Amino acid sequence: MPDTYTPPKIWTHDSENGGRFANINRPTAGAREEKDLPRGNHPFQLYSLATPNGVKASIMLEELLEAGHSGAEYDAFTINIGEGEQFGSGFVGINPNSKIPALLDVSGSEPVRVFESGAILLYLAEKFGAFLPTGPARAEAYSWLFWQIGSAPFIGGGFGHFYAYAPEKFEYPINRYAMETKRLFDVADRRLADSEYLGGSDYTIADIAAFPWMAPFVEGVIYEDARTFLSIDEYEHVGRWARQIAARPAVKRGRIVTKTWGDENTQLRERHSAADFEGKTL
Repeated sequence: MPDTYTPPKIWTHDSENGGRFANINRPTAGAREEKDLPRGNHPFQLYSLATPNGVKASIMLEELLEAGHSGAEYDAFTINIGEGEQFGSGFVGINPNSKIPALLDVSGSEPVRVFESGAILLYLAEKFGAFLPTGPARAEAYSWLFWQIGSAPFIGGGFGHFYAYAPEKFEYPINRYAMETKRLFDVADRRLADSEYLGGSDYTIADIAAFPWMAPFVEGVIYEDARTFLSIDEYEHVGRWARQIAARPAVKRGRIVTKTWGDENTQLRERHSAADFEGKTL
């Protein structure tokens, strides 16, 4: 058993004990350097990285284009969060919380910034009248959208951090967040046993929000051997749903936008048009 930690009377930041991201994590906000963001020519400018949160925005934009909304054309630029690029003044000007993704809508007379992945999905859905049902089904989609937004920290910052990224593995935090992650998968599995999609019979922003977090567990490509550790295969309805969404052409494209790891053919560090996907493995 590790020694019991006794919290000090006043907490101070220990930059040497932050695990994998100790070089960038600080208890303060704001820009750390003056750095402008690149800008393309399309109505939307996306600044992101292909993490589970990051690809929510690129999947949504690709789905809008797939559905014929030409006004959703966008330029995407990689923000390397491992190198602290989210703390440049240009990015902080769009997202004062310094998290990806961040979106700039330059289609009007004045730019509109949108930050936080759920806000981006909702903003685009309302702007284009797409992937958000009407009537009672809208409330259901809202509920599952915010379920995911509220749950993601337990999966990523909770289970993912202590299982894969913390400097040492300790039983209590891993067990605590493994239990919560499995509970969340069970919540989704029970819903998807009775419904094709989270929000009902239609594919909505609720699915676009949840898919990037849950599918990598189903596919076994996140947090080391988390798929086996958490017995993810037992959630058969989540598996059906994840595979169904993964097969969508727009989702295949959106998942590689601002991706900087893996096989070179699966990476797209910048996206400016549909032609950028030519020759890529989707």
